[in-house]
Amino acid sequence: MGVQTIRFRSEPRIVATSTVAGTKECKGIIGRYVETALTDDMYGEKTFEKAECKMLSKVIEGAIANGGCKREEIDMLVSGDLLNQIISASFAARDFTVPFLGVYGACSTMAESLAVAAAFIDGGFAKRAVAATGSHFASAERQYRYPLELGCTRPPQAQWTVTGAGAALLASSGNGVRVTGATLGRVVDYGVTDVNNMGAAMAPAAADTILRHFRDTQREPSYYDLIVTGDLGALGSRILKDLTWEKGLDISKNHVDCGEIIYDVIEDEFQGGSGAGCSAVVLNSYLYSKMQAGLLGRILFVATGALLSTVSSGQGESIPCIAHAVSLER
Repeated sequence: MGVQTIRFRSEPRIVATSTVAGTKECKGIIGRYVETALTDDMYGEKTFEKAECKMLSKVIEGAIANGGCKREEIDMLVSGDLLNQIISASFAARDFTVPFLGVYGACSTMAESLAVAAAFIDGGFAKRAVAATGSHFASAERQYRYPLELGCTRPPQAQWTVTGAGAALLASSGNGVRVTGATLGRVVDYGVTDVNNMGAAMAPAAADTILRHFRDTQREPSYYDLIVTGDLGALGSRILKDLTWEKGLDISKNHVDCGEIIYDVIEDEFQGGSGAGCSAVVLNSYLYSKMQAGLLGRILFVATGALLSTVSSGQGESIPCIAHAVSLER
C-alpha cells in the first residue's frame, strides 16, 4: 500500500501475550494488567543483565503457555533488546528449540518484531510465531549513560528506562487481535546529540512514519481509537503533535504515549518511561486487555527507537532514530 506500508491479507492474530514488569512500573495503572509483577528488580539473579534475560525468557514461555501451545509447536521466535549484540534475546533463545531471528530496533523493537513475525505468517512460512522484547533500567543506564554507583543527577529532559518485558504469540488463525498491516519506518536524524533527550531525538522519526502511514492508507486519524507511540515521553509527545500538525495532520484527539502512561506520577520520572520494555509491557498488558474486552477496536501502534551506541556517542555522532507502525484491529 503506497510507499512504505504492507497490508497483511491473512491478518495474523495475536492469540496470547505475556508480560513482566519491575516494582516501579507496577505502581501505576499498568500494574493491574501485568501478568508477573516483580518484587525484586534483580529477579533473583546476580546481575542486572541476567535479570533482563530471565524476564525475556519468562514472557516468551508465558505467551506460549497462555496460547495453549507447546514449544515444539512454535515455528519461530523474533526478538531483540537494547544490550550489546542483543544478548538478552540471544541468550533467552537458547532455552527454546525454536528458529530464532534476532532484530534490533532499539525501543522500536516490539513493533519491528511484530511486523516481521506477522509477515512470515502472512506469507505462509510460519503458522505460529512469538514476538518479544524487554529492557532493564539498571543495565541500560550503565551501558548508555553512567554507572548507578555514581549517583548522577538526571536532567529534566530525561526519561526512565522501563524494567520489563513483553511477548505476543501470533498465529495464522484463531480468536484474537488482528494484525492488519505495518508501515516500516525510515531512519531520521535531526541532529540531536543529547543522550538524555530521547523524546526530542525520536519524535521526528515517529512523525515521519505516522505521516507516511496515513498517506499510504488514505485514512484519517479518526480511523483509529488510539494512535499509540512507543516511548517519546511528555516532551517528545508534544514535539510529535507539533510536527504532524505542521504537515496538516492533527493526531491530538487520539494520541497517547506509552512512556507517559506507564508510571503513576510522571513528575517523579521527569518525562516518563523509555526503553524497549516500555511499549512491550504497555501493549501486551494494558492495551491488549482493552482490545480483548472490546473497549478498543483499532490501534495504530508506533514504537520508536534511538539507534545510538556508546561508540557513536563517544565519537560525537548525532542520534539517528526510527519508528515502525503496526495496525491492530479487534
